[in-house]
Formats: sequence, structure tokens, C-alpha cells
Amino acid sequence: MKTLKPDFPILIPISVAIFVFLFGFQTVSAQTRVTYKSAKTSSSYFQMAVQIAEAMKKGSNGKIIVTVEESQGSVQNVKEVGKRKGNYVFTTPPSLIRLAMSGKKMFKDKSPNYQNIRSLFIIPSLTMHFVVREKSGIKNFADLKGKTFLIGKGSFGAREAAKYIEMFGLAGQVKLIDTELNNAVPALKNGQIDGFATAGSYPAPNVIEASASVKIGLLSFSDQQIKQSKRTKLVIPANTYSGIANDINTMSLSVGAYTTTSMDHQTAYQLTKTFWEQKAGMSKANLWWSAVRLENLNTLETKLHPGALKYYEEIGVNIPDNMK
Repeated sequence: MKTLKPDFPILIPISVAIFVFLFGFQTVSAQTRVTYKSAKTSSSYFQMAVQIAEAMKKGSNGKIIVTVEESQGSVQNVKEVGKRKGNYVFTTPPSLIRLAMSGKKMFKDKSPNYQNIRSLFIIPSLTMHFVVREKSGIKNFADLKGKTFLIGKGSFGAREAAKYIEMFGLAGQVKLIDTELNNAVPALKNGQIDGFATAGSYPAPNVIEASASVKIGLLSFSDQQIKQSKRTKLVIPANTYSGIANDINTMSLSVGAYTTTSMDHQTAYQLTKTFWEQKAGMSKANLWWSAVRLENLNTLETKLHPGALKYYEEIGVNIPDNMK
């Protein structure tokens, strides 16, 4: 039997149509989207950004979606504050925030938006690693004299290594190789260099790779040297790397996740709350998150976003007046 089709449109009650529209709108609007500007895809900080994005999605039951963007570095991240709006999160050392807000050096454009930068939470510090071949006989920094040492090219780690070599009396006495850092591990393994410097969170992937390829040592610094460097002391625990059985004292540069006042209070609150609630899980998967502690929150220096401040006050964190 042939089924007859009506030659007039089927009418849906207006109330039902409105319900469907509103329900669909609420489903979409309940999802908060955040852009997270990080670092080069080859860096550990890009890996961290991806981990944060996954943690945010998991911890918020899909209500916070973070899109990770590659960056050429912290300076670019800060400069983009001048044109970004909404839920823009970026990573940088606090020292660059100070320069931006004062309109100095690379931030002479003096964008008024720099004054709207606010902090959210800390992430693993940039940690200096001075890696040497065990067979090189290098036991301390002074032993670098006459050695071949790769410092990378154009990176924070390269600038820091060159600074320390001059600061600690070895200027012109170390053969510095300023080729790309990704050449360091093969060159160390093949005996072309005696060591290399790298800056990143610990455990650093390239140091792990080096320790798996050849017996290495890590240079430890005295408290006086660290103070002279004007960096923060950081202790890399023993056995973080294969063959390194003792604690290593080294220099570090704090790094934080920042946003601007364009982000609404609730989003900043949820981002901060979710990050700290998910940190334990992230630490189990990646050791570098273990170095992130609430007591180091003051290293961010910049005022906290009101949403982030609300969370920290709820859990009883003592916040310095200059960050409120």
C-alpha cells in the first residue's frame, strides 16, 4: 500500500522550537575556549602546554577547551598582549613582564595593554643544565678551561651560559660552539664536544637522551656563584638522570602562566582551580610538575587576576600585597 505524503509542511510547535534552540545554545555556550601561547613545538614547554590542555579538559569535564599555539619565544608571547583579547593565556618569565610594563628594551612600543597583564599560576622553571662527558674529567665549572663546549644558538640557555663563562673568569678560555642545540647530544656521544649547556624544566628531554647515550656528569654550583648570577637556586634531585647520584645545585629562572584583564573572573578562577587540582596527576606522568609548589607563587611577581586570587584565598594561600 502506498504511503501518502502530505503536501503541506509539518508544523513544529513554537515552544518546542524555542526549547531546542535554547538547549543547543546552552550546550555550546557552556564550553569555555582558551588560547594558550607556549613555545616552539620541539621544546619541553610546548609539551607542558599540551599536558595542561589535556588536564583542563579532563578536570573540567570538557567545559574548558584549551588550544595550544606554537611560539617563537617568551618575548613574542608578551608582545601579542598588545593585540589579543579575551581568553589569551601565555607563558613567560616574570622579568619580561616587568620590562613590558615599564616599556623598556624590546618593549619600547609601550602598548597600554601591557598594564593589563595579570598572573594565574606558576609552571616549571627554566633550569640551567651544564652537561659534560664523564671522560672529559670536568668536575666543576673551572675545569671547563681549554674544553670544547656547545651553548646553543640564540636561546636563553645560550645567553646564560655565555654570561656565566665570563662572570666566573673563563672568558676566552673555553672553545664555545654556538650551533643549534639539537646537535648537542650526537656531538657529545661522538666526542666532538666535551659538554653542552641547556635550559629547560627538569628532567630535560635532551639531558635524558644524553645520559642514555653516554656517561655524563652535571656541574653543580656554589651558593656564592648562584647569588652572583642573580638567578634563583634550584636543586635537581639525585637520580633524576641516569648516573647522577647526587643533588645538583644550579640556577633557574621562574616561569609563569599569565593572562590579561580581558579574561572574565570566572574563567580565570576555573583555569587556576583546575590546574592545581590536576597537578598531582600531571606529576605522576611527568616529573617536572613535581617542582611546581604553591609556596613559590610569589615568584610570579605580577598582580594576580582577581579570579585566580579568589581561588588562592579560598584555599588559604598567603598572597603578598604587591600581587593582590
